[in-house]
Amino acid sequence: MNSFRFSKLSFCLCILSLSFSLTLDLKAGPAEEKEAEAAALALAADQENAGFMFRAEAWSSDLSHGLGKAVKMQLFKGNEYCIGVAVPRKSGVRITGAVLDLDARPVGEIQPVLDGWGFLLFFKPKKTGVYMVTIQIDEKGKQADTSCAIITGYK
Repeated sequence: MNSFRFSKLSFCLCILSLSFSLTLDLKAGPAEEKEAEAAALALAADQENAGFMFRAEAWSSDLSHGLGKAVKMQLFKGNEYCIGVAVPRKSGVRITGAVLDLDARPVGEIQPVLDGWGFLLFFKPKKTGVYMVTIQIDEKGKQADTSCAIITGYK
């Protein structure tokens, strides 16, 4: 009876530690999130000379290789927007994306980074409204979950 309890406890502990280790692998860590934010800020720094004013905070989240992300943004007629999107530079992950208009059509211009770890989206809306920024992991790069960050500028 005692050995049955011990084996049951061992089994439960084994399952618990296995599920904990799987959870750790699926979630991007804070260091990876900071690397993605630093990469997005680097993209923004080049555009500040072009007159874009960037928001102080970056949006960041996990990016799944099988799912991608869609982020809603309120954009205003009359402003020109520059949206910088990046993953950690050394992750090996390549990303692509678009701005979708109110009818879910891609609009604007994408300027990818040569190594694929980020891109800039330029867009000047004709109407004020909620637009969607989409981010996907490109097939040409490493297929892995990672962190991504977005920073938005306007002029």
